[in-house]
This record gives sequence, structure tokens and C-alpha cells, in this order.
Amino acid sequence: MSGTEWSEIQPLLSQACWDTLYMVGWSTLVAVVGGLPLGVLLVLTDRGGLLQNTVANKVIGQVVNIARSMPFIILMVALMNFTRTITGTTIGREAAIVPLAIGAIPFFARLVETAVREVDGGLVEAVQAMGGNTWTIVRKVLVPESLPSLIAGTTTTIVALIGYSAMAGTVGAGGLGDIAIRYGYQRFETELMWITVAILAVVIALIQFAGDYAARSLHRRGGRSGPAPKLRLLRATEPAAPEPASPEVGKTA
Repeated sequence: MSGTEWSEIQPLLSQACWDTLYMVGWSTLVAVVGGLPLGVLLVLTDRGGLLQNTVANKVIGQVVNIARSMPFIILMVALMNFTRTITGTTIGREAAIVPLAIGAIPFFARLVETAVREVDGGLVEAVQAMGGNTWTIVRKVLVPESLPSLIAGTTTTIVALIGYSAMAGTVGAGGLGDIAIRYGYQRFETELMWITVAILAVVIALIQFAGDYAARSLHRRGGRSGPAPKLRLLRATEPAAPEPASPEVGKTA
């Protein structure tokens, strides 16, 4: 490897992998915490929703659309002052988490909205008929029934964040993107750049495999559109059957 010895590069790659996973992990957590209620709210406030509010739905939808349409590199620059306020700096992995998370929240919110809209309306009506309120419907029906799709959406978000984190390396965020830029591009070490690409490809493949496996497992256990949740719901709401009378009852001594 020209210019830089492997003994020098190996610890750099190890640290870069950890930095990338650190940034993506925390950003995903913030995106799920922020995007899940936002996506559910988009469904609830839509026409015919449980909390129908056309104005609120339009406003939230427009905010989400504008945030999603902004290129990530521009978003990082636009949020520099906000990032400095939160973390005290605009470089490093901690600083990168701020734009990564803010960029991922609207992205994940739309995936949540799509997943929740696919839930069988009959289950919602059944819970409503039994007197369930909006919170009960969200907690007992919408989220559990859409869980396989939510897992798939989370996997898609993680993969997108890995790509965003590589772009964040261009402004000193660290991680594998930073290694590819500083060594692979600026120092013309093509071999190192391809090694970085290979590592990213392997990480993405493993994450995608784990996400797909989790989603399929939930479907087999009776996730969205499966019979098991419906049966559990019916069993939970059906009155308990009276115990059969003992054959000795009614007999006289």
C-alpha cells in the first residue's frame, strides 16, 4: 500500500469503524424516538383518522417534506450553529450526530406512516367498539401490528444513515468516510479507498440481513396481517366461558 503502511492504517480503520457505528447507532435511536410518534401522528390527523385535523396534518406533512428534500451536505452546513450550541463543536462524531439525527427523523417518519396505514382497519374498529381510546389503539393495535414493517423501515434508515455518515466525513466528522476522503482521495491511495468501500458494503449487508431476519421472524409469529394478533385480541375480549357443571351436581344422596 503506497504512502502509508498497513500497520499505520489498521488502527485508523478500527477506530473509524467504531466511530461510524457510534454515530449511526445514536442517530438511529434519536430518529426512532422522534420519527415514530411523528409518523403515527400523520396517520391519526389525516382525513378519516382518529384525531382528524386537516390543518395540523398539512403543516406536519409540509415540514416533513421540506426536511426530507434537503440534501444532507447542505443540512449539515445549515445546522452548524445549532450543532455548536448542542455539542460545543462542529467537528467530530458527537457533532455529526445532530445533523444525522435531524435528517433521519422525517425520513423515518414517512416510513412509519406507510407502515401504520397498512394496518387492518377492522382491528381498529373492533377496539373502538369495545371502548378503547386513541392511546389504546396506538399501543395495542397500530404499533404492534405494523412492527415487522417498522423493523424494515428502521433497517432502511440505518443503511441511509451509514451513507450520510460517510458524507459527514467530508467536514471532519470522523468515521470511514473521513478515512476515505483524507487517505483515499486527498493522498490518492486508491487501495485504501476501496478497502473502506468494502468495509461499508459488508457492514450494510450484515445490517440488512439482520433487519430482514427480524422482520420475517415477526411475520411468522403473527405480525401485521397475521392471524395470531387477531386471535389474541379476540381471546382477550371474549367473555370467559362458564365452567361445565360437575356430573355430580343435581344428584341426590
